[in-house]
Amino acid sequence: MELPALNLSLQYLYPTHLLFPYHLIPENYVHWTEIPESHIFSADLPGVRKEEIKVEVEDSRYLIIRTEAVDESSEPAKSFMRKFRLPGMIDFDGISAGYEDGVLTITVPRFRRNGFYIDPADKPEQLEVVARAA
Repeated sequence: MELPALNLSLQYLYPTHLLFPYHLIPENYVHWTEIPESHIFSADLPGVRKEEIKVEVEDSRYLIIRTEAVDESSEPAKSFMRKFRLPGMIDFDGISAGYEDGVLTITVPRFRRNGFYIDPADKPEQLEVVARAA
């Protein structure tokens, strides 16, 4: 009697933290999350001062996150640079960033088109049929 071969992937046999330990994540890793209202980028930057972090939008297409020295005589605590292509339909004026406990969080809101609104009170009581279908 033959037993069927099991085609199980390693991800089902071992927990994720054993397959991908924290020390294997690159230093310049940025986590990107997409929610209906916005895109959220978060990066771990421990030991970096808030003044050394620079977030900018280039050519209305790219989000650039980098560390720079505050003055020319010193080096930043950590050298970091990442560049992301931004999706279409975003609100550039609404981009915000926060740095707390060594984690930089950037929120890029989606651009919402303002549609039109029809007030139900404007609807006539009875609709008049002008033509009938053949």
